[in-house]
Amino acid sequence: MNRRAFVTGLGAVIAAPVGVGARPIEQRHRIGLLETAAPGTPEAAFREGLRALGYVEGDNIVIDSRFAQGRTDRLPTLANELLRAKPEVIVTFGMAAAQAAKGATTTTPIVMAFAGDPIGARLVASLNRPGGNITGMSLATPDLAGKRLQLFKEVVPNLTRLTVLGELSRQVEVRHTQEAARTLGLTVGLVEFLRPDALDGALREVLQSHPEGLFVVNTALTATHRTQILDFARGNRLPLVSSTSAWAAAGALMTYAPNLNDSSRRAATYVDKILKGAKPGDLPIEQPTNFELVINLKTAKALGLTIPPSLLARADQVIE
Repeated sequence: MNRRAFVTGLGAVIAAPVGVGARPIEQRHRIGLLETAAPGTPEAAFREGLRALGYVEGDNIVIDSRFAQGRTDRLPTLANELLRAKPEVIVTFGMAAAQAAKGATTTTPIVMAFAGDPIGARLVASLNRPGGNITGMSLATPDLAGKRLQLFKEVVPNLTRLTVLGELSRQVEVRHTQEAARTLGLTVGLVEFLRPDALDGALREVLQSHPEGLFVVNTALTATHRTQILDFARGNRLPLVSSTSAWAAAGALMTYAPNLNDSSRRAATYVDKILKGAKPGDLPIEQPTNFELVINLKTAKALGLTIPPSLLARADQVIE
């Protein structure tokens, strides 16, 4: 091969698109992902949802991702970084990410893959007609907390005192948990946990409340300190329940919660509608219909608890 032919062929290889028949970069849709925690299965489920709708990275779509790794103070900066790439849609994972995105833009469409209570957080006007530039999936369902506590009490039949740990002022599920606890005749103690350096003090306060069970509100902060909180619960033989399956997988006694992967896949349908011309403010916000019960049998045995066979039969996952 002569030198000219070699150089020409090399240039063709360099200039070739990533995939066969891939579109020029300027013709691809651009999406920004803003995640409160680290990369995980919900983000992967969202991408899976996009693929099912015909969107292929490197062909007709470009995805820019930013992960706060549990540092919620970084979210506003990361949201502004995404905006500089001029995305057509920003997809958020977690309430803090949704708030940061909303604070950064009132024009770029925002889709919540999942968030707690968007009305209480003043992100939207209503679920049916959110208005503005944000829509997506809300995890706030009034009956969820009651069902979770009923299941928890089946596993811990002598439960009379429950302590709630987390960012209390921002979480609608705290209020729902209190209401459900009163219905079940439980006494509820509340322990605020707002800063990483306050964890030791918060855990001491939990002990002082003498609970027979602990409910940890799942937020970026509690998830970041999941190992320490679970070690504390294990060391004090304290049954712990939370609101995402990751807690049970890591050692909590049980979780009952919406399926975040299902919610994230559903978020892809919102992105598809917006890319095809729909306005986010006209798209009703959905609430979860798919819930999962996860029981950690190993933890139950360590606590000396016997899981009723009927409950094991209803569990979506049993960790042994």
